[in-house]
Amino acid sequence: MLVGNRVHLRAIERRDIPSFVRWLNDREVTDTLLIHSPLSHAAEEGWFERYLASDPEESEILGIEILVGNDWIHVGNTGLHNIERVHRAAEFGIFIGEKQYWDQGFGREATRLMLKHGFEDLNLNRIYLQVYQTNPRAIKAYEAAGFVHEGVMRQAVFKNGRYIDVLLMSVLHEDWIRENG
Repeated sequence: MLVGNRVHLRAIERRDIPSFVRWLNDREVTDTLLIHSPLSHAAEEGWFERYLASDPEESEILGIEILVGNDWIHVGNTGLHNIERVHRAAEFGIFIGEKQYWDQGFGREATRLMLKHGFEDLNLNRIYLQVYQTNPRAIKAYEAAGFVHEGVMRQAVFKNGRYIDVLLMSVLHEDWIRENG
């Protein structure tokens, strides 16, 4: 488990699948994700089985938990994907599925925990992401966590009846050290 001030990151479990299905069928949640169709429980179970069978050296997906009252509740997921051991790079992803916890800094803290994990535990040199230009809340959180803009893939995604630019952002290990000592 990765422990922050207000956020814990833990391994995802089979018991989390109903939350994944609920979140990933909520159009407001998936508006910023590369998901276009309704998701069945069976499909998510299949994805979970494939994830369990995959090489753990290639991807890490963790559940985001926050303290509510006396209980830690699962509110979303984050992960490092496409981990390249030779190049020491990985792609970052995150979403908060419980909308009542949006805009409260939980995603920012979870992002910083994953960056710390990637740089200090996995010895990565570069963590990168892709974000829709139409997602200013995420862009602001990524910038606050230390990501810098690298470029734009123009009209790279078709979502909700229109083409959207995708921004490329990254953090280098040296940036992380400079910002966090």
